[in-house]
Amino acid sequence: MKVEEFYHQFHVWLISRGPIYVGGIIIFFIGLWVIKFIRTRMRNRMIRRGIHSSLQPFFLSLTITALYVLLVIGVMNIIGWEMTIFTTIIGAFSVAAGLALSGTFQNFAGGVLILLLKPFDLNDSILAQGQDGKVTSIQMFYTVLLTADNKTVIIPNGKLFNEVIINVTREGTRRLDFEVKVGYANDVEKVRGIIENAISTSPGLLKTPASKVGINSLEIDSIRYMVNVWVQPANFLTAKWALQEKIIKDLGAAGVTFPKAG
Repeated sequence: MKVEEFYHQFHVWLISRGPIYVGGIIIFFIGLWVIKFIRTRMRNRMIRRGIHSSLQPFFLSLTITALYVLLVIGVMNIIGWEMTIFTTIIGAFSVAAGLALSGTFQNFAGGVLILLLKPFDLNDSILAQGQDGKVTSIQMFYTVLLTADNKTVIIPNGKLFNEVIINVTREGTRRLDFEVKVGYANDVEKVRGIIENAISTSPGLLKTPASKVGINSLEIDSIRYMVNVWVQPANFLTAKWALQEKIIKDLGAAGVTFPKAG
């Protein structure tokens, strides 16, 4: 009797609920096919649009995972499974994970924005967070700089993107500024001519934009000349050292006097 009752209830369930489960299974497999199709189209679209290679796996994984979750939830709703407990567990886990990884998420978001908006690229020289160096790597959570004295600096992307970034490479040229301090006894035009001649004969300087030499300030014991020249960003330090040395030597050779220290 119990066996017959079981088969009867199963038959009733099969008739009433069976088509719903079959429909859910069919929708599930159709959804898998659609997600696979979306993955292929999305990958090709990102490649055509030139999205950074570090971002492609992230966007692809995020989108496909979200589609899988939506598919599973949709199928469970179709077949009539209760979602209350499932939703509560996911919500609690999300809150706990968000609190624990808030700083990590900030760095991750900064990395995504850097790769999308591109305030700098690989091999650009930048000034940020008190550091001056060439960008050697852009990761999802941090950016790596190599300084002129061969130090590796790792900056979290959250801090990097939320502060001022000076890109000294993007425009293709960089202005080199420094002052030359001489005594009042020297002829102004003579000093200017010596500096301009040193600029015209010094290697590594650009002819365009034009260089400038002028009196920047008058002090009690000296005149300060400001020198503005243009260089390639990669040659900045080399050109600076070479030009300063040449100006000092040429001024000294011409008998220009300098103010005494102190």
